Amino acid sequence: MDIINVYNKLIEKIKAKNILKDEPMYKHTSFKIGGPTDLMVLPYSIEEVKHAIKVCKEYDVDYYIMGNGSNLLVRDKGIRGVVIKIAENFNKVEINGNEVTAQAGVLLSVLSNIVANKSLKGFEFASGIPGTLGGAVAMNAGAYGGEIKDVLVGATVIDDKGNIIYLNNESLELGYRESIIQRKGFVVLEVKMQFEKGDYSEIKEKIKDFTQRRTTKQPLSLPSAGSTFKRPPGYYAGKLIEDAGLKGVRVGGAQVSTLHSGFIVNVDKATAEDVILLMELVQKTVRDKFGVLLNPEVKIIGQV
Repeated sequence: MDIINVYNKLIEKIKAKNILKDEPMYKHTSFKIGGPTDLMVLPYSIEEVKHAIKVCKEYDVDYYIMGNGSNLLVRDKGIRGVVIKIAENFNKVEINGNEVTAQAGVLLSVLSNIVANKSLKGFEFASGIPGTLGGAVAMNAGAYGGEIKDVLVGATVIDDKGNIIYLNNESLELGYRESIIQRKGFVVLEVKMQFEKGDYSEIKEKIKDFTQRRTTKQPLSLPSAGSTFKRPPGYYAGKLIEDAGLKGVRVGGAQVSTLHSGFIVNVDKATAEDVILLMELVQKTVRDKFGVLLNPEVKIIGQV
């Protein structure tokens, strides 16, 4: 792979300061774990995203598109190829009456407050979800009885050939932590949502309540990727893990949280290998004790 040629082609349409070489991925994940990627691109427009994908295709270079890294575990050897990061560099928001159009990189916590400040209700549930809007749409993120699909009108996505496609709510096929975006490998660029007018003080009170519940019940002071496993039908992952006697169990610097067993946290310079081994231990123990298979919610990427 001729990464120099890829870099030179990228800077034809993307500023050099927005292309990082040998960038450590631990700086870009909430786990604070991960080796370097050959190149990281920080696009500021749809055209720059298209250009980055086109260049990677032209040079047959692997690429991965990420948000703010809140649901990501990058392996210790890092990522060969190009990482395209759609996060704080891609976060414009427009509000027209009850309709909100936002770029995929805006943080849910930020967008929730913007929406609340316009006295629009229905997005309070998203106030404490630690991710970007694009990632939230891709996995139909939800909390406290609300889901993205409840407020979504549609999303503009890009496919692996660089085609821009608009999909309405129904076409996105949003289910429990899944969508057509994941199945087809689409990347969300822009999202359109609709809300109802509400009472400002009631909206703010709801956000305050949800925030308090999260801060008292989740280990937010330690690096993690949020809930490590998806909720299995009929069960709660955290309760299964706790009932299996795994609360507080460690592998290297990774630990099953002592506050909430559904989280694996980085307590002491954990490596990706530490986390993966602990995840496997949790899966095996829960399967052996209860016959339930826990599927990871955290995405694991990078060179093995």
